[in-house]
Amino acid sequence: MRSCSSPLPQDPPGRLLLHATKHYLQFKDLSADDYAHLFERAAVIKKKFKSYEKYHPLTDRTVALIFEKASTRTRVSFEAGTYQLGGSVVHLTTGDSQLGRAEPIEDSARVISRMVDLVMIRTYEQEKIERFASHSRVPVINGLTNEFHPCQILADIFTFIEHRGSIAGKTVAWVGDGNNMANTWLQAAELLGFTVHVSTPSGYEIDSSVAGVAKGSHYKVFKDPLEACRGADLITTDVWTSMGYEAENEARKQAFADWCVDAEMMAVAAPDALFMHCLPAHRGEEVEADVIDGPQSVVWDEAENRLHAQKALMEFLLLGKVQG
Repeated sequence: MRSCSSPLPQDPPGRLLLHATKHYLQFKDLSADDYAHLFERAAVIKKKFKSYEKYHPLTDRTVALIFEKASTRTRVSFEAGTYQLGGSVVHLTTGDSQLGRAEPIEDSARVISRMVDLVMIRTYEQEKIERFASHSRVPVINGLTNEFHPCQILADIFTFIEHRGSIAGKTVAWVGDGNNMANTWLQAAELLGFTVHVSTPSGYEIDSSVAGVAKGSHYKVFKDPLEACRGADLITTDVWTSMGYEAENEARKQAFADWCVDAEMMAVAAPDALFMHCLPAHRGEEVEADVIDGPQSVVWDEAENRLHAQKALMEFLLLGKVQG
């Protein structure tokens, strides 16, 4: 019989990644070379999906999806994408997890990451996901925080490439709130070599220190949204009131009244300019119906491409740079 003082057998080291653990918490967490690979793989994976070609690189892998902010596109794209890659999903919401409440985030990370192969978190503060990642043994993906939304910009740039080729040297006009989407666009511009024209109402400007980019680097600020759109290759926007700021809704409607993307803004952009919106959209507020439902809009391709871009991302984080 084992003595009470005898040491217990040590746990085996666990299921190891084929390469060092890499997290995706901000757009700048990956290199330009990494993104070139991801865009290429997203195209390959999308082609397989469209032709009903079975592709199961994540067989016997489990992905935990943790939602503290409600979601439609993020949940469907990650859950469907994981199943399509042959993996399994564990879905947790605020009501059925203890993240940061009954248990420290660090302890949750230590436990969950011993049971799954990858974690996606959609939450409020960026600091929360960074704390989780710092104690996780498996890759962690930012599904959205108040500060950043890297998966959406990954899909947006992939969509631009599909329609217009490389985004390097192009101009993206951001019209609206200086929010998590705007912050992430600035990081992408600095990393991939394009320019962002930013126009926000007074009091809702981008904070370059939050975005983590050099002031004025690869972006220009315009008081007039029409001038921000002039010559742009892509015009993009978001809801005026992001999740978590609902108490400011009425004040924001008044402040943002002139920042509605309309036909006049599209007319001063490049002749082949595209329009994108990360959804959900409020026609008549941040965008007019004739723009989002018009011929220059690629929002439905953009929404679908969350699925393909995130499948490429999960493949990369778990298996490295797969070829073929």
